[in-house]
Amino acid sequence: MFAEPLVEKTYTGFDFFKLDTFMTDQHRALRLRVQDFVQLVVLPGINPYWDRAEFPREIAMQIADLGIIGGVIRGYGSAGLDPLEVGLTMYELAKGDGSITTFYGVHSGLAMSSIGLLGSDEQRQRWLPDMAALRKIGAFGLTEPLQGSDAVNVRTTARKDGDSYILNGDKRWIGNASIADLLIIWARDEEGAFGGFVIEDPSQVEGLDIQDITGKIGKRAILNADIHLDQVRIPAANRLAKVRSFKDMAKVLGLGRFGVAWEAAGIAAGAFELALDYAKQREQFGKPIAARQLVQQKLVEMATEVSAMQLICFQMTQLLASNQLSEGVASMAKYNNARKARYVTQLARETMGGNGLLVENHVARLMTDAEVVYTYEGTNEINMLIVGRELTGLNAII
Repeated sequence: MFAEPLVEKTYTGFDFFKLDTFMTDQHRALRLRVQDFVQLVVLPGINPYWDRAEFPREIAMQIADLGIIGGVIRGYGSAGLDPLEVGLTMYELAKGDGSITTFYGVHSGLAMSSIGLLGSDEQRQRWLPDMAALRKIGAFGLTEPLQGSDAVNVRTTARKDGDSYILNGDKRWIGNASIADLLIIWARDEEGAFGGFVIEDPSQVEGLDIQDITGKIGKRAILNADIHLDQVRIPAANRLAKVRSFKDMAKVLGLGRFGVAWEAAGIAAGAFELALDYAKQREQFGKPIAARQLVQQKLVEMATEVSAMQLICFQMTQLLASNQLSEGVASMAKYNNARKARYVTQLARETMGGNGLLVENHVARLMTDAEVVYTYEGTNEINMLIVGRELTGLNAII
């Protein structure tokens, strides 16, 4: 399992605007701990899993040693991080690999936050300690084959039957589903109320079929699945106690969008740092290519965009910490950073020439990670229209 290095190390990441000076020693220590994990465990080991489209369990389970699981949830064995620590965690993980980041984000963010924010105390006591220790893995089943951006109108149903609920429907693109010990399915009951229904030990549940999606070009080492529910029976006590509307669950999605904005910035920063190191070392015509004007233009473009993304994330975090973060601000951060992550990773690939196409040099993998981030946690079109609604007071989504 992962152990921190015995030698004292310093943070090596790009920080042009000296945001480090606004952090506490606790923030810096966590950032360095996650950076070491990425450098010593993730980067040396992730590529074969990406090639095989296989979940890197041996890598992912070591996250339990980092003291980051559970995010802002306090108690129940969870990390109890502050918002900046959550953001820095997503940023540093994403610099290494998007599949690992998504595994963490789905388990620690979407699944644990659903229980932590919307479960009863009994439900939190029952599930969160094992999740915080990674003894049990969580998954979050919202998206459906026909309901993506229109997730508020989920077609999956939950019918009360004595002391049970009967679930019927389909889900798609559900991260961690085939490895999950706890699967949260979002559905509507007979009265139209929205609810979260926790399926325990999914592999043993009759009527539940989970099939991993194959052929992905990005985040290949995280398993996303199609789920079919046919008369799946769960205890009524497994319905999350504090959610009856989509708006209740949107609290969890808001935290997810916050994390993904940080993730996009981390993907871009990781690609830029790799390209910068490469440009300083790669020589053509007797000089490092970093000495050439056109290459410097690419480096400056990347550095500028990464810095802007960092600044947006940092201020967004201050707003969250002071309870001033609006849906529009989180959506703007995701909208901007997801677009710019695509641009930066493409420039990084260009800077490395043909070598940028090789997975062994990591940038190609980060470039496809950026493609995934551009679409999930709300497509960029949806996030743009959420910002537009907040600016104008007029809803152009429907």
